[in-house]
Amino acid sequence: MEPVESSEAALRGADIIVTATTSRAPVLKREWISAGAHINAIGTFSPKAREIDTATIVDATLFVDARESALNEAGDYLLAAEEGAIGPEHIRAELGEVLIGAYPGRTSRDEITLFKSLGLAIEDLAAAAHAYQKANEQGLGEWVEFETK
Repeated sequence: MEPVESSEAALRGADIIVTATTSRAPVLKREWISAGAHINAIGTFSPKAREIDTATIVDATLFVDARESALNEAGDYLLAAEEGAIGPEHIRAELGEVLIGAYPGRTSRDEITLFKSLGLAIEDLAAAAHAYQKANEQGLGEWVEFETK
């Protein structure tokens, strides 16, 4: 890694891009994104906020953690839809559907893929279970008793 002066400089030529901001306006532009890039958009979670510009949403193959959440809360998707640029069919699949093989992920080398995550409790639970298992394997941690009333 090396420091750069701008978002554009950081994004040009990147294979994997992660946005994790609370921005209400796009922090990247389509013309900065290379063919074949993958974007994990994990920041904004408000219907009126977006990290990703409409042109990127339109050009990318869109995956979400949960359709229902995306259709109601994902400003990146909703604002592009309000502009008439996309509709509900633009969401290719939920992540779980890709993982079980019901839908393909990337289908070409030059395809830009975008995963919009609003977060699911099961993701937090899976991360916690993994951390707990690793701590147990290494003999780390301390048992804490809680009093209940």
